[in-house]
Amino acid sequence: MKEKQIIAMGGAALPLELDNLLLIEYFLAQTGKRNPRVCFIGAAHGDADAGRLRFYAGFSHFTCRPTHLPLFARTPRDLASFVLEQDAIFVGGGNTRSMLAVWREWALEQHLRAAWEAGIVLGGASAGSICWFDAGVTDSVAGPLTAMPCLGFLPGSNCPHYDSEPLRRPSYRRMIARGTIVAGIAADDGVALHFEGTRFKRAVASLPRARAWRVTRTGHRAIETRVATRYLGKRRPGTSEEP
Repeated sequence: MKEKQIIAMGGAALPLELDNLLLIEYFLAQTGKRNPRVCFIGAAHGDADAGRLRFYAGFSHFTCRPTHLPLFARTPRDLASFVLEQDAIFVGGGNTRSMLAVWREWALEQHLRAAWEAGIVLGGASAGSICWFDAGVTDSVAGPLTAMPCLGFLPGSNCPHYDSEPLRRPSYRRMIARGTIVAGIAADDGVALHFEGTRFKRAVASLPRARAWRVTRTGHRAIETRVATRYLGKRRPGTSEEP
């Protein structure tokens, strides 16, 4: 039996210019396949063309067999078989609350759990990151960021875009300090959190100064601790692993 794996990314896995695909390369490598079958789920953006096309454009840089799962038009009749045929599943960003509602209507979360347990690599960025945890920080509802329950494949909470969206960091810390959300792990853009089973294995980054962060609660305070994060690119001579 293959090890269960989830790779949750803070953001910027498929940048607009597609000029830094180190996280995608890492994601595909975890399948252990030379030509893996990888499926994109873009329900968080209503299966918008832009997200799907960027997926195909980005993943086409690598030896793989990309496909996508439409949930708003011509959805496969046998979802279980479709999902279990993949080697990896990549979930795009957008409105997490709406995405999970659509997944539940199709019972997709059951098929994704079966895929995870079968050793199919799950992952994604933003909404495709927080969805796997007990809870996450979301902008699905207009106004202040909120905490929302998610699938619970992984314990604790998750916050993406920790360095790129100014309200993410203070909001997450405040939620944890107040007990609105359980303690967890946050990721800057360009960071992937790799879990084997439900155990955190490592953090890797496509950007040299991007980091992951543990955020816990002590009394009525949130305590933030930097997580060792391995840069996937080539470092200039004389630079250290932790700049």
